[in-house]
Amino acid sequence: MNRRLTILFAAIATIVVAVGGCGSSAPRQDAAEAEGEYPVEIRKAEFATEQRLAETSELVLEIENTGEETIPNLAITITIDDGTADGSFSIRDPQPGLANPNRPVWILEAGYPRGVDDPKPKGLSGATVAQTNTFAFGELAPGDSKELVWRVTPVKVGNYTVNYVVSAGLYGNAVAVTDSGGEPSGEIIATISGEPPQTKVNGKGEVVEVKG
Repeated sequence: MNRRLTILFAAIATIVVAVGGCGSSAPRQDAAEAEGEYPVEIRKAEFATEQRLAETSELVLEIENTGEETIPNLAITITIDDGTADGSFSIRDPQPGLANPNRPVWILEAGYPRGVDDPKPKGLSGATVAQTNTFAFGELAPGDSKELVWRVTPVKVGNYTVNYVVSAGLYGNAVAVTDSGGEPSGEIIATISGEPPQTKVNGKGEVVEVKG
């Protein structure tokens, strides 16, 4: 009986391997992504350069399709500082031996990013994809623009560079370019302070924050 079971398991393993091998001939995920260059313009890039811990801020980017063809899948990659961390609003701690060296600088609110005028979803943002630092927003027709917002809360004091890069797809076939042929990208330097907000008592006896 043991010998029969051994033969049976070996046969099953052979079938599994054969099926797995067949999968390798399946079309690649990037096969359907159109190739080409798609001109875009970053019309707006806004993010508070002075922030405080636990105060929510919004990163807003507006991208316009300035070309003559529909962008297959507008995608934005967000990284902090040198861009080596897994997670769009995180940095990588160089200390050796850490089980998880990725450290969040900002926490992205559930349901973001999204279009500024889009309703907030109940769960994850529809822009979430497998790439940990990239968000995809679908097709963008010629002459159209999308204004996108990320709502984040800072959790780590320091000075940080927020890098953003615009792509026309997720697999490298569709390439977004500036009108001059360069990479559409930019950066915003933000300082996060741990100081508590300044407050005052207004004429109604309410404690309010002093802006500026």
